[in-house]
Amino acid sequence: MRRKLAAGNWKMNGSASALAELHALLPLLPEMPPDIVICPPAPLLYRASAAAQGTPISIGAQDCHMQQSGAFTGDVSAAMIADAGATHVIVGHSERRDAHEESNGDVRAKARQAWAAGLTAIICIGESGDDREADNTLDIIGGQLSGSLPDHATAANTVIAYEPIWAIGTGVVPTLDQIVEVHDFIRDRLITRLGGEIADGIPLLYGGSVKPENADTIFRAANVDGALVGGASLKAADFAPIIAALAQS
Repeated sequence: MRRKLAAGNWKMNGSASALAELHALLPLLPEMPPDIVICPPAPLLYRASAAAQGTPISIGAQDCHMQQSGAFTGDVSAAMIADAGATHVIVGHSERRDAHEESNGDVRAKARQAWAAGLTAIICIGESGDDREADNTLDIIGGQLSGSLPDHATAANTVIAYEPIWAIGTGVVPTLDQIVEVHDFIRDRLITRLGGEIADGIPLLYGGSVKPENADTIFRAANVDGALVGGASLKAADFAPIIAALAQS
């Protein structure tokens, strides 16, 4: 059975005082919660890892560099992220692909570095609004998945997050049929590439304006194993109902 995962991406938000939300979340969790990963900004990783110690919450980073070390001013390596106590790292988020012009090859290299450091890579893929309007969604998703996912992916080192760019932070959510179509397509592509036993174990997350009001509907899909949540993960009171909906799905 695939594990369920609720991942929160704080993006460039939060300070040391925001880490109180980790402990505020604990009494709101269901008795048997899914896996939970909070991804705060890099300066908070060490303190967040310390704050989450002994709780059901794991800590992840929002990005890592393609190299293990070197003259890359301002960048953070996967090994440094692991050293700070984190267990996961997001790679290939659309905001990185767009604003930093990251290619599928860049994302693939980052995922490899994550694995080498013992981290689980949350690999993001997703189409733009123009791609959706042109009915190119599955072509884009297929190309990103093929180019961004390294060989030897397993359920232990990889999570795939589908985030339609046109839904991120907009309040617009795809229909359940649209979400199901893409998640089923991703699962089929993983089975073709990795074989059924491995592919069936890799969690597929949906991300894009996930809120307490729509989480239950989204989690009804058979190949939706959780969510990558943005703004709604910043406050325990908003994130907890999403986690509860996932636990009940």
